Amino acid sequence: MNVHAGIGYEDQWFYSGGQKLRGRFFGTYTRPRAVAVLHGATGVPQRYYAKFARWLAEARNIACLTYDYRDFASSARGSMKTSTATMADWGVHDQQAARDHVRSLVEEVPLWVIGHSLGGMMLPFQKDLDQIDRVIAIASGPAHVTGHPYPYKVYAAAYWYAVGPPATYLAGYMPGKRLGFGNDIPAGVFWQWRRWCTTRGFFVGDIGTQLPMPDWNGVKAPVKVVAIKDDALIPPKSVWGLMDYYRGADKTQMVVDPDAYDLDGIGHIAPFAEVNRAIWADLIA
Repeated sequence: MNVHAGIGYEDQWFYSGGQKLRGRFFGTYTRPRAVAVLHGATGVPQRYYAKFARWLAEARNIACLTYDYRDFASSARGSMKTSTATMADWGVHDQQAARDHVRSLVEEVPLWVIGHSLGGMMLPFQKDLDQIDRVIAIASGPAHVTGHPYPYKVYAAAYWYAVGPPATYLAGYMPGKRLGFGNDIPAGVFWQWRRWCTTRGFFVGDIGTQLPMPDWNGVKAPVKVVAIKDDALIPPKSVWGLMDYYRGADKTQMVVDPDAYDLDGIGHIAPFAEVNRAIWADLIA
């Protein structure tokens, strides 16, 4: 195990079906207060969450596993053009594999699921939901292209209709880096993500085909749903739509206002950025 700033971490490899995923485990295997799996947002590599995971282990004695979805970032193998990955693969199979893996590492402490964006939405499609002791979903919810505030609504429409489709056809994957739309992602992830975000009902059309049947009442553990006030991608109204995904849980809601922490802004991606660490204790409180 390596040590960084007093906190041990260890690189991990585990399988999701036949796909080998790379993760990193922060903290101790012996007697942490809890163990968490951190499911990241679409197109956000696990390295972005490292400082939050270290803080979680050091300041709260909660061990944490971060990881990258298949065919992305440190889990990428070969050309992204050959990837067959879909959003369902990331959100159902890879998230399930990561949760199973962290439970195998630390067995006799409470299991937390911390989800950012996509990371907080897909639990109803997974198994063994009774083994989860707490869920914290941050900036997560069913977004629709018409539900963003201006001017982000124009940006989103351009991404889904004008720029993203032809770029993905031509490149064989979504070339986000070249276009200024974040990181590159596999074509199958982009197309399914696009369908969900431009369809009323979000992923309802894929249930029973690309998605298994959900268990909306399966999570019985407490669920904390956190919205970021200045999040234009998944604004608070969209975040509250997540509440219906956890019908059997005791749910609480929180809105994080940057002004309350003397921050210039947070937005969708930056809740886990070190510059915004002032909000971290409240995210998990």
